[in-house]
Amino acid sequence: MEQGLKEAIKWINAELQDNPQARVGLLIDQASRQFNLTPLQTDFLYREYQRKGNPAKPA
Repeated sequence: MEQGLKEAIKWINAELQDNPQARVGLLIDQASRQFNLTPLQTDFLYREYQRKGNPAKPA
């Protein structure tokens, strides 16, 4: 897994730990820009968080 994607996952998880009610889709969008993710990596995050039970609806 690429470093930017790993950092994005760490950041999203930390944000969710601080605020469990945060909208995952917004966090993914923000992480995508902050860590310069590709569209494929962003789609991966949406799928993974949906699979884990955190509905990551696009903002």
